[in-house]
Amino acid sequence: MTTTVTSTRALSVIAAEIRKDWTKVSYSAAPYLDAMACLTSIDQDYGSDSDKSVVLYFLSNANAWRGDTARRVKAELRAMAGK
Repeated sequence: MTTTVTSTRALSVIAAEIRKDWTKVSYSAAPYLDAMACLTSIDQDYGSDSDKSVVLYFLSNANAWRGDTARRVKAELRAMAGK
């Protein structure tokens, strides 16, 4: 089954889905997930970091998150970040 992202969800909505699925978030990914929970789009800044960098840092620290939901959401985040 192929999933196509037709609209961009708010980062805060994606963060909520991640928290629901990944019950024991790794300590290295948690700060970036917390930041994503405060954001709506990839075109904003979070402090001195761009949303894109927050998303990319989350992805680089989310290797322990696995499963169907993880694969789908990580692909969605990569697409949002242009990676």
